[in-house]
Amino acid sequence: MKKVVLMIATVIVTATTFSCKENTERISSNTETEDLNNTASEDLALATSNNVNTESQYRYVTAPSGLSLREYNNLQSEKLAKMPYGTKVKILSEEGKATMNVCGIKGAMDEVEFNHKKGFAFNGYLSKYFPPERDITAKGYASELQKQFPEVTFTETVEGTPSKPINKETLILPNTPWHEAFGTAQRLFDFPSEFAFPNPKGKDAEIIFDGKPKKGIWISQLEISRKDNELQKIEYVYSSQKFNSKVTIEKEGDVMKITRTEEVK
Repeated sequence: MKKVVLMIATVIVTATTFSCKENTERISSNTETEDLNNTASEDLALATSNNVNTESQYRYVTAPSGLSLREYNNLQSEKLAKMPYGTKVKILSEEGKATMNVCGIKGAMDEVEFNHKKGFAFNGYLSKYFPPERDITAKGYASELQKQFPEVTFTETVEGTPSKPINKETLILPNTPWHEAFGTAQRLFDFPSEFAFPNPKGKDAEIIFDGKPKKGIWISQLEISRKDNELQKIEYVYSSQKFNSKVTIEKEGDVMKITRTEEVK
């Protein structure tokens, strides 16, 4: 009898070591961003875990309306959950290289854990930097980041004259991709959510106008500079009777530089 029980146990253990291999063919797709036109969450939803080893094991969701947790490592597999903007998730394994392109954002499917569920998520919307909360200032955001990432820097200067000052704020984020810097700038400096991250491929110079500018705003537009289908600079330009303002996003070496310049008229 003991031999029979032992044989049954052996079969069970052996069976559990095998899993169905999912087809992991990679294609360019907009599937993962199908919900990104929805309104972003008002607050950050930070998930916690009891198995914290090092912060390098964790990433934050930066997709404004949340990121899908999928059963397998492809964008067509079943959705297990929606991980809200700002959620902290545990990385179980990384694919290591970009294998797909979603709306101009390169990435791959990493295995993650969220609310005790294991699955896969597109890492183009997972960042080591926690994204800014609504209404936080650039200075306040930089101060919070610096507690964990001292290489992040923030400076502010005032030029011009006392009656017509020119205020400048600059945030430096090392090793940050274009789309992540764009999302951070958009939230920190409150330019229209209707402006989606511009695809790197396109005209060398492009202007996208705000279809519904706020009352009192004379100019509201996104100006994009490219070279050989590579982004060179993204600027959000807006002005009113009282001020001229510009938010500039550009890459300098291994860092992304976000600068807001505001001139009081």
